[in-house]
Order: sequence, then C-alpha cells, then structure tokens
Amino acid sequence: MPKRDDILTELGLVPTWRLRGPAGAGTTDGPEPAARPDRDARSAERSNAARPHAEAAVPDEEADSRRAQRIATLEWRDFAADVDACTACGLARSRKKSVPGVGDVRAEWLFVGEAPGSEEDAKGEPFVGQAGRLLDSMLAALAMKRGENVYIANVLKCRPPGNRAPEPVEIDACRHYLDRQIALIRPKVIVALGKSAATTLLGVDATIASLRGRVHRYRDVPLVVTYHPAYLLRNLPDKAKAWEDLLFARRTLKGAADPAAGGA
Repeated sequence: MPKRDDILTELGLVPTWRLRGPAGAGTTDGPEPAARPDRDARSAERSNAARPHAEAAVPDEEADSRRAQRIATLEWRDFAADVDACTACGLARSRKKSVPGVGDVRAEWLFVGEAPGSEEDAKGEPFVGQAGRLLDSMLAALAMKRGENVYIANVLKCRPPGNRAPEPVEIDACRHYLDRQIALIRPKVIVALGKSAATTLLGVDATIASLRGRVHRYRDVPLVVTYHPAYLLRNLPDKAKAWEDLLFARRTLKGAADPAAGGA
C-alpha cells in the first residue's frame, strides 16, 4: 500500500524545499529548481477532473452548448431535480430552495414572473404570500385556478440575494430551463407578469405601458404583458388594467381577432 508521504508527493501537496544561497550573498533563498513537466501535467489533469461536471474543463461556450443540449432533452420526471442540482451561476450558493415551477404540465396558460422572492425561496414554490394570493384571486375571477390548466414559473429558478434585479449571466444560465418548460407544456398563451419578466423574454427595453394590449411572441407562443401582482398590491387602481390584460389574454388564447369581443 502506498505510504502517506508518497501519496502527498504524487498530489503535489508537500512543501517545495529551496537550497540556501552562499553565506553573505544578500539573500537566504537560491533559485527554484526547474519544474517537473510530468508532475505539472498530472496536476493539471487532476485540477480539470476535480471541477464539477466535466463540462467545466472545456471552454465556456462549448460547456454552455452542451448544458443547453442536455436541458433540452429533460423530461418532467427529472426536471425539478436537475434545477435543484444546477450550479451554473452563483445563486445556487445563496438560495434556500430552488423554485422550478408549479402547475398543470399540459396547461394552456403559462404565467411567468421574474424571480422568486423570500417566501418562494423558503417554500420552493412560485408566487406565494400576498402576491400569490392576489394572483390566485385573479385566476379565480377567470374561473381558473393554480394547477388546473395553469402553470406558473419564473425566468430565474433561484432567488437573487436581497431580491435584487437578476444579472444577465443569471438570466442566460436559467433561460434554458424556461425554454424547456415551454417545450414540454406547449401553452397556448404566455402571460408575462411585470416589466422585468416581459423585457427579459422579449429582449427589449420598453415601458410596461407600451407593451400592454398587444400580442407578442416568445418561442412562437403568443405572449401578453401585464402587471406583477406585487406591483398591484402597491398600486390598487392598476388592478383594473390588469383585469383588462387577462381578458385580452383569454381572447388571444381563443384566437379572437376582434378585441371588442370582450371578456364575458
């Protein structure tokens, strides 16, 4: 059996001893001996092997391409576990729970927010707390409810610390999961909740006022923009506008060409 010192030497974990220079030479250390190419090569190989998921040992673009291809093949049975194991950005280190999404996996309606908040982070489910209750009430007004013909998700699956705005690298890392959810669900309409979710999905810098009342498209699915429930809790008069948006989304889902067809 190899001795402990032999193992440490092989791993490059023993100190490098230096010869002292001649007395009075003005320095106590002489030049370092030349590096051993064989040991350096083995150390580099071990460093690459120690990185999570072998993808980290290849260039970033190639690793992201492989990761995107893998996520694009996920089925529902593996989806939540894959999100929970994700370390593609730093949010995995600060979150309590990942928040993949919840609802009917064959839903016609897909509601998408920006990112989990503190309550969502604690429970692992999107849109809970006061904002979630308001969203549930809005759904009930349309004779709908969470889990029945409705799926709810966020662009980000982990909470940014302090509820700060998501960073581009975080959005890019997480967007693959949302795209896979859309491919699996095949919704007939997407409702973007809030400016941040809308501008992120549409890739535009625009006001929510300019985005409302029009049919956009994401991944070839009709997309309607409305206010985030948390915003509506602070701005009660805009609830009426949000109701108009939901009626518009319902007409869009039904393929009604005339907006005056109304939300009866």
